Amino acid sequence: MKYIISGVLLILSHTLFAQTDSNSIVVHKDPRIDMLEKKQIQINELTTRDARRYVQGFRILVISTNDRNKATTAKTKIYQEFPELKAYLQWQSPYMKLKVGDFKSREEAEPYLSAIQRYFPSGVYIIRDVIEVNPDKSGTL
Repeated sequence: MKYIISGVLLILSHTLFAQTDSNSIVVHKDPRIDMLEKKQIQINELTTRDARRYVQGFRILVISTNDRNKATTAKTKIYQEFPELKAYLQWQSPYMKLKVGDFKSREEAEPYLSAIQRYFPSGVYIIRDVIEVNPDKSGTL
């Protein structure tokens, strides 16, 4: 009998406290939430930009030598003949390595390879490397 009475009371309490219009919901949203959301998107864009700045790609290895003067002369020659390519002179003990270009694909680097081989006939290769991509600089805080 206790269970029947408690079940009836439970059903009655549910019907007494239920909303009369169950098809509509009203949400009151503070407009400052939208402003905070936009600001967080800007912050995320700026903080992850450096991570997206470097990707796997290809460069052309022009020279690998332990003579620093020869490497800087080669870099100067590259800048004179190919001003559109960025040159990277890197020291990996005991060698100075001159790498040029930021190519996303091997096919993109091949025309430059044959042109560079005219000036440096031996030891010029396309290699895999981490290349630099330039993200959009328009976002500011």
